Amino acid sequence: MSTDDFHRSSDASKTSGSGYDTVAYETGPTTAFAAPGAGDGHDDGAHADPAPRRTPHQWTAGLDLGLLVLRVTVGALFVAHGLQKVFGLLGGPGISGFADALGGYGFTRPTLLAWITGITELGAGGLLVLGLFTPAAAAGVLGVMANAIYLNIDLGAFAGGVEKEVVFAAAAFALLFAGAGRISIDKNTPWCRKPLPFGLVFLLIAAGLSVVTLVVLR
Repeated sequence: MSTDDFHRSSDASKTSGSGYDTVAYETGPTTAFAAPGAGDGHDDGAHADPAPRRTPHQWTAGLDLGLLVLRVTVGALFVAHGLQKVFGLLGGPGISGFADALGGYGFTRPTLLAWITGITELGAGGLLVLGLFTPAAAAGVLGVMANAIYLNIDLGAFAGGVEKEVVFAAAAFALLFAGAGRISIDKNTPWCRKPLPFGLVFLLIAAGLSVVTLVVLR
């Protein structure tokens, strides 16, 4: 083979795509090279990996369980208090005895207020146990406890002598703004999915009714 024939054969193999060079660079393994400056301590950040993202807080089954326990405990205790006031059960005073106690606090319509308070405790407690209309139920408990704290507080005593009432009020406040959780009848309601705005509305309602009770009926 002459020198000219050799050059013509090499040129033909390059243009036809069947030569070694074409196979090597089209189908052979490739190597990724680092960007200039990477790994030498002089990276300007242009090729840096993005900062890791924190996992956002998510609703968990533990929260549902905690809210269930809180709801049922507070609700059951308030049902018991309502039974004491309305029916005289569980060693309670009944309507007449409770009305006499309210009269001692200076209320002008103690029997009416005794019925309102007893029914509120029964209804709100039952709703909390079920996880139904939770903002209204929690607001009812909070309103009753706000009045009880105002009437019984003793600034000279430990925790004002109303630590039990404060704990109940705090629990009702928590349920008002946390909602009932998913282990409840409320689980698919707007006030369960977005409890904050509903909590604010019912907080204002509870505050207004408490003021009316103390000002109008006393």
